[in-house]
Amino acid sequence: MPYLLHLRGMREGTTIHNYQQPAKKPGGGCLKLLLLGVAAPVALLVYVLIGAGSRDEQSLAYTPAGTPSPTFSPGVPVQKAEEVLAEMSTPKPTPKAPGIGDVVRDGKFSFKVTKVERRSAVGQGLLAKKAQGQFVLIHVTVKNVGGKAATFSDYNQKLFDSKYREFKADSGTAVMLLKNSNAYLKQINPGNGVKGILLYDVPKSAKLTTLVLRDSVFSAGARVGLR
Repeated sequence: MPYLLHLRGMREGTTIHNYQQPAKKPGGGCLKLLLLGVAAPVALLVYVLIGAGSRDEQSLAYTPAGTPSPTFSPGVPVQKAEEVLAEMSTPKPTPKAPGIGDVVRDGKFSFKVTKVERRSAVGQGLLAKKAQGQFVLIHVTVKNVGGKAATFSDYNQKLFDSKYREFKADSGTAVMLLKNSNAYLKQINPGNGVKGILLYDVPKSAKLTTLVLRDSVFSAGARVGLR
């Protein structure tokens, strides 16, 4: 075929060069396939890592110091940060402190203050005694809720005012002049109870706030508000 073309070119006065396409270098296709095979997994890995990172950033909400993080449970939707903060900032109602008429307990005894009254003197006739300031009579019901007999004493019961001053019971006057005071060294068997009167001599200006009732001098005591 090249020879015939050469003759034809001679007749027509045109020189026809015998052009042959250069041969392709071996191995070029394999190299492209190899590079493509390496690049595809790398690109997939980068995509997965970027997607996971963005999901982690979305799932991490800002939590102020001291605020517990929301719990992540399977199948349970996570509360939004705004809802959590709103719930944490909502003030919780403060439990009401025990007061007159409430039952409190310390050790083997339960206590219930039923009434508080004030007098300038106690007793009658020649035996009457005037207070240095004013007498405060606190009526209390004491019950033994333990398993053994225990002794109740007004000496262990402390009265406080708004200035945090502590007042002790006037045991002698209560025993001598208050009928059925039952407040000094009264033994009470398990399941039994007594009604007694705690007597205090306090300044007239004192604003009484708290009575601390104790099983014994060593116990922590139960607080009762008097306001």
